[in-house]
Amino acid sequence: MSVRTPKDADPATAPLKRDLIAGVEKGLSVIAAFDRDRPRMTISEVASHCDLTRAAARRYLITLRHLGFVTTDGKQFSLTPKVLRLAQSYMHSARLPHSVQPELHRLAYTLKESSSAGVLDGDDVLCVAALSVGRVVSSTLQPGTRVPAYCTANGRMLLSALPLAELQTWVARQNLVALTPSTITQPEKLMLEIARIRTQGYAAVDQELEMGLRTLAVPLLNSRGDVLAALNVSVHAARMGIAQLIEDCLPSLRHAQTQLKLVL
Repeated sequence: MSVRTPKDADPATAPLKRDLIAGVEKGLSVIAAFDRDRPRMTISEVASHCDLTRAAARRYLITLRHLGFVTTDGKQFSLTPKVLRLAQSYMHSARLPHSVQPELHRLAYTLKESSSAGVLDGDDVLCVAALSVGRVVSSTLQPGTRVPAYCTANGRMLLSALPLAELQTWVARQNLVALTPSTITQPEKLMLEIARIRTQGYAAVDQELEMGLRTLAVPLLNSRGDVLAALNVSVHAARMGIAQLIEDCLPSLRHAQTQLKLVL
């Protein structure tokens, strides 16, 4: 079982540097620099965050403003709703969200709980599909949201599929912040937990991302055994203990996993 990501591409087939357009890469990095913690930034802040000169950051921001992707009050810049067109293009064209969504509906309506699917993207899990059935247990359970991989069920499930050397490198570069009193912050303990997840084939996380949130996840594999994503069910801790979550929800997650393997 292995995670299939762009980073896994054969180095022999990777593009040559001269074939890459640096301007596209840096322009997208400017867009990606804006997030919940940085909704508005000055030219200097963008330059610092994107490792650009101030002059280069200014040109990228002026270009993005001309194209309608950012706006400014004269001092600070922020994204415009037009950026959503980039995400919309993925959601409308990519196979993964379209394949997962029907099973998400069946899973959520069967269990009457929230469910989501995510992929590993650097240090985070990026949600690509989600469904809540009257019970919104977390604001992170919606398409497009990013959460740290080290303290989430989907994240640990995906990390468990990485080759050991790659996983060790990944863990070593993390700043394991205690988001709740339950968050695992010791690298050795995290490695042991991921090893356990690899053996048992599912991940259960009890209030490590946020208090009150318990989550159970399984990997989504294609017919070749590549892990393409992870699928979870999330419940509020006041309603269901971790043991009951596993007992009640794991069979349905396993069923969805089997069904999706036929189409992914």
